[in-house]
Amino acid sequence: AGTRRYAGRWTAEKVPMGPPDPILGLNRRNKEMRSSAIRSATALAPRAAFVATKPSSAGTRRYAGRWTAEKVPMGPPDPILGLNDAFNKDTDSRKVNLGVGAYRDDNGKPWMLPSVIEAEKRLLEKGWNGVKQKEYAGITGINEFNTASLKFAFGADSPAIKENRIAAAQVLSGTGGGRLAFEFYARFLGKGTTVYMPDPTWANHLPMAKDAGLNLGTYRYYDKKTIGLDFAGMCEDIKNAKEGSVFMLHACAHNPTGVDPTIEQWKELSALFKKKNHYVFFDSAYQGFASGDAEKDAESMRIFVRDGHDIAVAQSYAKNFGLYGERIGCFSMVAQSSEEAERVLSQIKILIRPMYSNPPIHGARIVATILNDPVLNKQWYQECKSMADRIITMRKTLKDTLAKEGSTRNWEHVTSQIGMFCFSGLTPEQVDKLRSEYHIYMTKNGRISMAGVTSKNVGYLAKAMYEVSK
Repeated sequence: AGTRRYAGRWTAEKVPMGPPDPILGLNRRNKEMRSSAIRSATALAPRAAFVATKPSSAGTRRYAGRWTAEKVPMGPPDPILGLNDAFNKDTDSRKVNLGVGAYRDDNGKPWMLPSVIEAEKRLLEKGWNGVKQKEYAGITGINEFNTASLKFAFGADSPAIKENRIAAAQVLSGTGGGRLAFEFYARFLGKGTTVYMPDPTWANHLPMAKDAGLNLGTYRYYDKKTIGLDFAGMCEDIKNAKEGSVFMLHACAHNPTGVDPTIEQWKELSALFKKKNHYVFFDSAYQGFASGDAEKDAESMRIFVRDGHDIAVAQSYAKNFGLYGERIGCFSMVAQSSEEAERVLSQIKILIRPMYSNPPIHGARIVATILNDPVLNKQWYQECKSMADRIITMRKTLKDTLAKEGSTRNWEHVTSQIGMFCFSGLTPEQVDKLRSEYHIYMTKNGRISMAGVTSKNVGYLAKAMYEVSK
């Protein structure tokens, strides 16, 4: 409780209180709103009439294509989705897809969590808070979801929560939360601000920051020689960065390497970031899914908050709740006072409003129902642990089977890494050989999605990996 905090860095001069949304903030003034709508409709009437009466026929002359190849070149395919397309076109019965970052059961099928099915059933039967409706959420989404998300990430007994020092908004999963963080930094730290990311990181992090107007920097993270964490290099790069720089960290189950700092290393990192007065943004996509223990997986973030950092966090509920297509996440920023948090939230709303106005409600209601119900919450913990345990079992089986095949390479990293992905250490040439000769698909950097490994294909995978790497 006596930990020294930063003086609130998002000052009123830097982050002023944003004005209320002119529409959402004026529900009590329906007459004025209706009058304004009528005036707007009247002003648009001449154009609407023109559009409606404009002649149209099959023989109407079109423009020559204005978006020429010189002006709009063909974009490259997404490396992950392109891999999936190639897999789907492969007709070999032995094919194995280890590229997609989505959980599969031991039969290689998607798994809908029973707790999610039960939550949906309740919502269908009873509605939301006793009312069956699909009304818009506010700009920041479902309040019960945001409150539960903060407790999930920071702990129910977090002083920052009790003191109302966290600005939070429901967002479009981890990608939406990350983009919102980068937009906030670009607006209030300035376009061209450098954000430092681990080398390597999830490929989508880079365009998310770049498209927000930030410059990209990296810090050392993965050591190819040890197939582990380059902790010394990481610390050196943090020390050498300009004071008050922005750093992005993976809260747990680093993507793509599966390599995480230890708890003691997280404590050292927290002290180092504090000394350098850096801004810290956590991407938390695998809480509970990494180790099977949601409390343990959140410890990195909680260490930083206990040490007085004003961190930002993007939470995703895609992997741990299996809600991939619902696009459910929470973005939060820890402040040093409730007044600072209120101002920060006002500006978050202003960023969200023209981007997507307000978030989808269904998935957020599911998560809120599960996290806020003691029985469903306990059930979810067990189900999430079962997913993590299956992946941990497949890691051990793969390592043991490689040894049985006769491989003399050190495969300890297969079991020491954590989460959905295993950074195998295979070269791009070996990955190409796996694909062309064995119909096994993984990304060029040797990243294996362990969710695609099952008791039925692990033997075939181990044999193929041994053959291309011996």
